Amino acid sequence: MKKNKSPFSAPTLTLFTATLFILSSLPLSLALGSAATLAVTSSSVCGVVASEPTRRIACYRRGELIAVAPNVSFSEISGGRSYFCGLRSGNYSLLCWDALSSLQSKRLYNNGTVLFENLALGDSQVCATVVGTGTASCWRTNDAFKLPSGLDQFSSISSGLGFSCGILKGNDRVRCWGVGSVARRMESEFGNMSMVSLVAGESHVCGLNSSWYLVCRGSNDFGQIDAPQGGALEFSDLALGAEHSCAIRRSNGSVVCWGGRGLFDVNVTKGVSFEAIVSASNFTCGLTTNNFSVICWGPGWTNGSGLEIPLPAILPGPCVQSSCSECGIYPQSESLCSGYGNICKPKPCWPQMPGPEPPQREPPSEWEVPPASPSNALTKGLLAFAIVGSVGAVAGICTVIYCLWTGVCFGKKKIHNSVQPTITRGGSVNGGGGSHNSNSPPSRSSTIRRQGSRIMRRQRSGTSSTKHPERAEEFTFAELVAATDNFSIENKIGAGSYGVVYRGKLADGREVAVKRGETGTKMKKFQEKESAFESELAFLSRLHHKHLVRLVGFCEEKDERLLVYEYMKNGALYDHLHDRNNVDKGSSVLNSWRMRIKIALDASRGIEYLHNYAVPSIIHRDIKSSNILIDATWTARVSDFGLSLMSPESDHDYRPIKAAGTVGYIDPEYYGLNVLTAKSDVYGLGVVLLELLTGKRAIFKSDENGGTPVSVVDFAVPVIIAGELAKILDPRVEPPQLNETEAVELVAYTAIHCVNLEGKDRPTMADIVANLERALALCDSSHGSISSGTISIVSD
Repeated sequence: MKKNKSPFSAPTLTLFTATLFILSSLPLSLALGSAATLAVTSSSVCGVVASEPTRRIACYRRGELIAVAPNVSFSEISGGRSYFCGLRSGNYSLLCWDALSSLQSKRLYNNGTVLFENLALGDSQVCATVVGTGTASCWRTNDAFKLPSGLDQFSSISSGLGFSCGILKGNDRVRCWGVGSVARRMESEFGNMSMVSLVAGESHVCGLNSSWYLVCRGSNDFGQIDAPQGGALEFSDLALGAEHSCAIRRSNGSVVCWGGRGLFDVNVTKGVSFEAIVSASNFTCGLTTNNFSVICWGPGWTNGSGLEIPLPAILPGPCVQSSCSECGIYPQSESLCSGYGNICKPKPCWPQMPGPEPPQREPPSEWEVPPASPSNALTKGLLAFAIVGSVGAVAGICTVIYCLWTGVCFGKKKIHNSVQPTITRGGSVNGGGGSHNSNSPPSRSSTIRRQGSRIMRRQRSGTSSTKHPERAEEFTFAELVAATDNFSIENKIGAGSYGVVYRGKLADGREVAVKRGETGTKMKKFQEKESAFESELAFLSRLHHKHLVRLVGFCEEKDERLLVYEYMKNGALYDHLHDRNNVDKGSSVLNSWRMRIKIALDASRGIEYLHNYAVPSIIHRDIKSSNILIDATWTARVSDFGLSLMSPESDHDYRPIKAAGTVGYIDPEYYGLNVLTAKSDVYGLGVVLLELLTGKRAIFKSDENGGTPVSVVDFAVPVIIAGELAKILDPRVEPPQLNETEAVELVAYTAIHCVNLEGKDRPTMADIVANLERALALCDSSHGSISSGTISIVSD
């Protein structure tokens, strides 16, 4: 049986090492995806193709090269006796192919709520572990195959003939399940031994124990567990078949095999270094270090042992959005990942090999000093005190100078930035002043650093002591009357939760949008309850982000309450999607999938900033397509903070007096239970994503002549789940081309998870942004192809 990711990768393993040994990490690590990018069955060799934007699968069978689901990306694959399976990128969908037939696919699993990794195939069973928890599930089993306990949590698993085994989290011991007698015997032979990796053959299992020595157990009819003598750390990747076993020597990447009636002659691979190896019942294949080609050998391989097979270059590990800060980046990652993502070395990093190999240690920094001896400890302490004192003195002088320059010490007022430190996604400064490429997602390490500093920023930011933070300018009512031509009907451009919006031009030539609160009794009562004016002014005065509409200033005279924003030339997303003038493919810039996904990503980044980086964090409460505005450069920005509330400091649900929002977008959990969390904004965004996909309003009539009102959620979600997305895509947009196919599909699956009834089942904004970044990158990788490919969602 071919070993796959399961034995050598764990929920923590991000990718292969620089020599790409498929080893499992220690059980406390947490990574998505798998290190298995090469798989074999009894008749086919398949791999995830390198240096292409789509991580497609290519297979070689009986002299023929076959492209499998060419427009779909996969994170890991695994081979059984006569079939193989792949987990799609995102780990939410499991597809399988019969390698003996025409490679027709069958979807075995599809659920965006429970994600799987550690895919391991046996003779019939397909097993995988749940991301995070490590609990194992199996498919295609019969009554004799006993499933693992739901209490067992595994760091890695592997499957053989009638059994599967895994390494338990916590104690690193081996636990097996399947056909009772086989599984019990295999488990008992490992006893209380602690393991870091495990690979199953048909009737034997090998792995590395916690001291990094090679250990084999199980059937030895053909010498398959008579492993060669070797020290700790000598072997890395393993591949086990029916009667043989093979391993890669860590020192030089060469392969050694044992058992198998002596028919696995490694002379055919002499001088070849391998990144990974996999086995079918009676042959082995390896991924070469030199050019990522595949070589196979053994009695069951009939296409010329030791010869490269005509597959394209295969990825040595999955491409992930990570800085790989723990153990470093695999060489050639940028080209292998086609400029999107990195291949990481696994974590925890490999222990050092004994002997002549010198320890690899980072050189000491200029501040790193050997431990102080008693004789000089006092001197160094005095030196440190002097340095700290000098820094303090300089800081004090700077404070005095700043105080005198700004006039703050004397009560003078000066326009300045909000008290909140401005930390924006992707490097934008104060909401857009910096250089920012919306197509280049930030590294995960920078995201982690920002999240890690959030508590510190909360402590140092505080709140303004003035009624209105000083960032906003104060206008007179007369100035705004002149700017809007006395609020003429010709200048009216919309209305929000707070009032009517007018286009205006200030005396200095700046174009602005002026929102004027209604002065009637009804509106006054509403303002009294919701404090819309105060809410928008308080929030927008201190929020500065490229994807939030910027507040220019305000006016507060007698009963008049006005807010002045920068003017958004291209209006609201709602108008582009639902305007009667947008009736054909060329009538709007937004009638392209790439632009629609970009708009969705822009808005998501704005909401993510509110949830994760604003201090204190903010729940918008009214996310909808009419509150997503588009500027002159076709950058989307979130607007209208009249209903917004600060998130609670604790993790408890915030319970406002009553639910607020817009019909069709309001979170049903919030509406029904009066419980507000950040996931309420996620629901509204999910509705917007469905609008972008279908072109339908949040609530629309079932036919042109009226009919029953239907929500876009009820309309779209069942169709997407059924795998028929193409039926409901907006006909004003050309059918998706090449990689746009997967991009649109990824947006659709993201959307249906956003509109789950319960907030706990919805993704976070960080998850949504990551998905949309991936979708936009897929669109950009299409290179303008004019292919007329359509959505290809695999059916059950």
